[in-house]
Amino acid sequence: PQDELEGSFLTMNPPDHTRLRRLVLPAFSPKAVAGYQVRVTQTVNDLLDRAARADNFELVSSFAAALPIAVITDLLGIPDGNSAEFAEHGAVLGSAIDGISSMRQAAALARGQARILSLFESLFERRRREPGDDLISQLVAAEGDQIQPSEMPAVCMLLLIAGFETTVNLIGNGVLALLAHPAQWHELCADPDGLAPAVVEETLRFDPPVQRTSRYALEDLELDGTPLRKGQEVTILLGAANRDPEVYSDPDVFNIHRKSTTDHLAFSSGIHYCVGAPLARLEAILAFSMLAERMPGLRLAGPVQRRNSTLIRGPLRVPVSVAPAPDVQAAATPARAVP
Repeated sequence: PQDELEGSFLTMNPPDHTRLRRLVLPAFSPKAVAGYQVRVTQTVNDLLDRAARADNFELVSSFAAALPIAVITDLLGIPDGNSAEFAEHGAVLGSAIDGISSMRQAAALARGQARILSLFESLFERRRREPGDDLISQLVAAEGDQIQPSEMPAVCMLLLIAGFETTVNLIGNGVLALLAHPAQWHELCADPDGLAPAVVEETLRFDPPVQRTSRYALEDLELDGTPLRKGQEVTILLGAANRDPEVYSDPDVFNIHRKSTTDHLAFSSGIHYCVGAPLARLEAILAFSMLAERMPGLRLAGPVQRRNSTLIRGPLRVPVSVAPAPDVQAAATPARAVP
């Protein structure tokens, strides 16, 4: 999907980056995100109700992926009748972020990209006739003045894919880390609301969904003793930076009680700091809190399948079972994890 994302503000510098980012920023303001809490809570409850009907379920498809898909399609204003198709094609596009590995994947990507662009164009036309209070309606209202029609698909594609990929892998990575550290899982179960925010931040540091990003030198310069030529690409390893031993004590330990005065780089930094970070945090906090409260006996029920990617890190499949919560005394001492 890189061709489509090329026209999004993700790949732009000011002034175009500033112009397009400013259009979507209100949808992710603290006030706006607080307004989504009821919707996210209801979605989490519905998904857990469905999952609880069986002794075993697959965490990613049934919960970790289903939650952000429901939220981002609602935020964009995608009708319920189209949300499943948007989710299906969005997942195909998201799977190719790190590159295409086969002709079969390339063909599926081309089909998905063409279909999702067609769906967006139809939705733009509908919102020109019937505006709502969703983000696509706001983009349509700014059309021709603050945003050009040709820029709208890429902006929506970015929000759809980024709104899904970050949160699904944040939840998946966090659950895996917690289940690998039973004492910390039991602590969360004992205090879901109090500890869920800390679980989110430590997961983002310890096992971030996005492992790397890139920047380009705008002029010849020297970076930490290394000369860079204008236009040269620099790859930033976010996952490695988040485990810098000069910044974090015991960086390879998952510890939800970690005290740090330095922000992690899971959402990048600077003008390209993830615009949807507040929403991703809200979704993950509610997901961890309500999962721990409602399913304290959660445990792995089979082998975990991880994504084969150097860019996006997260599980594809996490089979779990829900058993009665064991009577285990919570312990605060963190265990050493296998990254």
